[in-house]
Amino acid sequence: MLTISQLAAYAGVTVRAVRHYHAKGLLPEPERDHSGYRRYDAAAVVELIRIKTLAEAGVPLSRVQELLTADEEDFAAAIEEIDRRLRSEICERQRHRERVTELAAGDRLALPPEAVDYLDRLRELDVPERAIEMERDAWILVAAQIPDQMPALMALKRSQIEDPAVTAMYVDLVEAADWDTDDPRLPAVADRLVAMFEEDAEHWSEDQIADFALDDELVALLDEVFVNAVPFARRLLRLLEERGWSGWTQLQRISPPS
Repeated sequence: MLTISQLAAYAGVTVRAVRHYHAKGLLPEPERDHSGYRRYDAAAVVELIRIKTLAEAGVPLSRVQELLTADEEDFAAAIEEIDRRLRSEICERQRHRERVTELAAGDRLALPPEAVDYLDRLRELDVPERAIEMERDAWILVAAQIPDQMPALMALKRSQIEDPAVTAMYVDLVEAADWDTDDPRLPAVADRLVAMFEEDAEHWSEDQIADFALDDELVALLDEVFVNAVPFARRLLRLLEERGWSGWTQLQRISPPS
């Protein structure tokens, strides 16, 4: 007769596992002997090994008792069903692994490939990382709201950033990011932005503007990304309005060019 420690050693499990199987009703718990110890016989060792084998094969403990008492046909059917479940779990875990790999890739979190390519191009153009991070957060919001428009939007943005004036705009904004809101250099930044807006506006038709119209709620969220990212943003928006332009995400001319 064996003690619980000896039983566990013979079966290759821990004493804690034996007690767990007792608690689950999988392994009968013998009566205590006159010394107060539980003693196990060879049948208990065999039963424990069968339980361990099923558990290590991925059989849920809730189904182990069923399989221990099943006939050959029922056992085969149950094993087939468990195998299907395990294959499904393996596929799901593989998808999780792929997702984790994407998360490790940084910008690929919640962004489609064309947006990642756009951000990579900004880096190639030496746009400061602080500006790229702001762009990334904004495009995450856009991609979640209008995923079908992302390829066209990114194609447009890719063409725009090849303009040195656009790259210079990013540099301007990052350099100004830590300025005080009343910094005297800010009006000059607004002037350069307006000059760029005016030049771009000459190449946009009404149809193109309508194609990329965003709903008001999304525009508000995107503007909030900008306002929260740089302290001077609210003053810059006021300066732009003074120069005939409103908004940030969705620019609108509110007065004719002078």
